[in-house]
Amino acid sequence: MTQRTKFTVSWRRSTQVRKQRKYVHRAPLHLKQKMMHTHVAKPLREKYGVRAIQLRKGDTVKVVRGEFRGKEGKVERITLKTGRVYVASMDRVKADGSKVPVIFHPSNLMIVEFDLSDKRRKAKLTSKNTLKTPDKNKEETHKNKAAVKNTV
Repeated sequence: MTQRTKFTVSWRRSTQVRKQRKYVHRAPLHLKQKMMHTHVAKPLREKYGVRAIQLRKGDTVKVVRGEFRGKEGKVERITLKTGRVYVASMDRVKADGSKVPVIFHPSNLMIVEFDLSDKRRKAKLTSKNTLKTPDKNKEETHKNKAAVKNTV
């Protein structure tokens, strides 16, 4: 029996953890990119109307879980193949005294400040905010129309 080594598009879901891990491990990079989403801090969530967004190099993040909980730093590097994030100034000291960067999973981080140097990302964030914010005038017109229908 030959073992399938390619990513399957037809797979939908499974309750078996081994199959879920296999799906993530064998996923192509354009799908692994979508798995790099991280929660957004409350002030940014209220400002932009976004709960989670894709991590980018240059974003300022706060560690939510683990040894470095509560510390903030800038994203130095993102490795899509392993699905991990390197954060600046987060190093572990080895026994011989050398420093090694600590690697984080995106689920253990929270974005505190966006890197808005990319025009497309900035436009996407501002457009989402305008879509999510309801227009008060529209609400009033809907209420007026409903009142007119009820009276007729």
